[in-house]
Amino acid sequence: QVQLVESGGGLVQPGGSLRLSCAASTTIFSILAMGWYRQAPGKQRELVAGITSGGSTNYADSVKGRFTISRDNAKNTVYLQMNSLKPEDTAVYYCNARWGLKASWGQGTQVTVSS
Repeated sequence: QVQLVESGGGLVQPGGSLRLSCAASTTIFSILAMGWYRQAPGKQRELVAGITSGGSTNYADSVKGRFTISRDNAKNTVYLQMNSLKPEDTAVYYCNARWGLKASWGQGTQVTVSS
């Protein structure tokens, strides 16, 4: 199994930045496809950004140019750098790992963008 622990959430003003981290407890991190999802109150969970084991990335249109996903296989960690944050980015952010037909989720970290 893969255990995921997110960190780095918090309260930030509009226009500010945050970096989320997701640490994975596994020996197979390098082959995992990783992703960040978010869920705002009353809304469905949505994909924010993904990164394959080979390093290819994809982003939701709403965050392109503002968010960057990256991974450090030596540290078993995936990151989400979030810049130019907007109030509509407020949500619980979840880390996701996929391998074959299996998947794991972290417990989530709250990001609140407000003045």
